[in-house]
Amino acid sequence: MSTLAKRRLYAALSHAIIIAFGVVMLYPILWLIISSLKPGTVIFSNPGLIPESVSLEHYVKGWAGVGRIHFSVFFINTFIVCAAVVAANIVSCSMAAYAFARLQFAMKALWFGVMMLSIMLPTHVTTIPRYVMFHSLGWVDSYLPLTIPKLLATDAFFVFLLVQFMRGIPKDLDESATLDGCGRVSIFFRVILPLSGPALVTTALFSFLWTWDDFFNQLLYLNTPAKYTIALGLRMFMDASGNSSWGPMLAMSVLSMTPCFLLFFSLQKYFVQGIATTGLKG
Repeated sequence: MSTLAKRRLYAALSHAIIIAFGVVMLYPILWLIISSLKPGTVIFSNPGLIPESVSLEHYVKGWAGVGRIHFSVFFINTFIVCAAVVAANIVSCSMAAYAFARLQFAMKALWFGVMMLSIMLPTHVTTIPRYVMFHSLGWVDSYLPLTIPKLLATDAFFVFLLVQFMRGIPKDLDESATLDGCGRVSIFFRVILPLSGPALVTTALFSFLWTWDDFFNQLLYLNTPAKYTIALGLRMFMDASGNSSWGPMLAMSVLSMTPCFLLFFSLQKYFVQGIATTGLKG
């Protein structure tokens, strides 16, 4: 067998293995989408991927909502929370990262170490203190506990990601901007932020996805059904008595994944660039 034939065989086997793994990983999503199109009586009795009949009744019932609350309300609430979190994280985390990456201040290394240690702190350790604090402020049953802390750069992971990226930007640009009369604030807005686009897109994407998929914090702080997000709205289809609306829940689950897929694939180029460059720069 020639070298060219061996290479083609190796490439074919590699692609076949990758496709097989991809099918295995995509099976739950395919089952979810196909089951949302099946009649409710055969969702679990016929778990195959080839439906005998296709119906959109679950999407109609699911979009009508639960009780008197239309499911579009949950979408609007979720977009409001996600937009606030994304904006707050980009502003606060970029400012904190700029300070750690470019400025000199007392005990800089110590505070950076404290920030890194906060990443290793389990979220559940701070759950009760946070709830007590927000309850004393009267913020429970509102979006404030989900959004306001983000203004203080509480997501240390994003600060670290942006610090690593900003450290790779040549400092000669800062010196040139200083000679042109720019101060620290002007350098941040005119030099650092425009060059940190991929890292900022990565921060925005992760912030959106993590907030969109968050269930525990929203369950903890939101009590009024009209303020529920999608994660809590899907839970309303579950009935403790056993009469759960599986069809509408699966249909709305498919719709709830759509914005995440569209956002990820539309920003995939910048996301990969931000992760790659952040990992290479120290």
